[in-house]
Amino acid sequence: MPSLTISLIQRALHWEDKEKNLQQFGEVIAALPPAAQVAVLPEMFSTGFSMKPEALAENMDGPTLSWMRETARQYRKIITGSVIIEEDGHYYNRLIWMLPNGVFHHYDKRHLFGYAGEDQHYSAGDKRLIVRVNGWKLCLQVCYDLRFPVWARQQSATGEAEYDILVYVANWPQRRSHPWKTLLQARAIENQCYVIGVNRIGDDGNGIYHSGDSMLVDPLGNTLWQQADEPAVYTHTFEPEALVEIRNHFPFLRDADQFLIR
Repeated sequence: MPSLTISLIQRALHWEDKEKNLQQFGEVIAALPPAAQVAVLPEMFSTGFSMKPEALAENMDGPTLSWMRETARQYRKIITGSVIIEEDGHYYNRLIWMLPNGVFHHYDKRHLFGYAGEDQHYSAGDKRLIVRVNGWKLCLQVCYDLRFPVWARQQSATGEAEYDILVYVANWPQRRSHPWKTLLQARAIENQCYVIGVNRIGDDGNGIYHSGDSMLVDPLGNTLWQQADEPAVYTHTFEPEALVEIRNHFPFLRDADQFLIR
């Protein structure tokens, strides 16, 4: 399995302003190193975490998906982040995994943040998404999903890992930054995988401050990178030998409870 290079992009979001958000992320992606194969953007990166899907939702041929498709093609990178989508009369907080050839996969956020009324405006998904790139398997989830360990749990009857990297895109407020950082480390340890958390910074339209604290955590729970409060881009190359060594030395997944999420 070859190496995999991923860029984590932390930015403030322009509240409910798609044009400005797409412009800023386009500029950041254009400046990424050529070696970067995947660019990870925050949750609802084109609008901020808005409870106005009636005004902001797009269909799957809308301007944000078109921008993702064209930007991925132009810079030859996979782009992922979540977008407000309308489909069949329902609204979804939908993570998109856009390939440079225009093919994409999606994941609808399973756990809706009732504390902020997300469950009153959006419909929940019921299927996980695990994608492959360069032989690596990535499980893609959204923000509040982080609080529910069963949804991320490695499922295997053989002790082999389902995935290698767990990715969370988020709009996670600073006032709950301690759980954010702690749970990212916990998900890495219990699933013996790398964990990426990409969060926004700055105040949203409700005056709620976000400190970012985007992180990369290794399978032992060590923080390899973290950045608070400032715009940041961190590009990391994952080498398979390090992951294989940890899993071989500590074969904990073989002893895990066997179950399937249905």
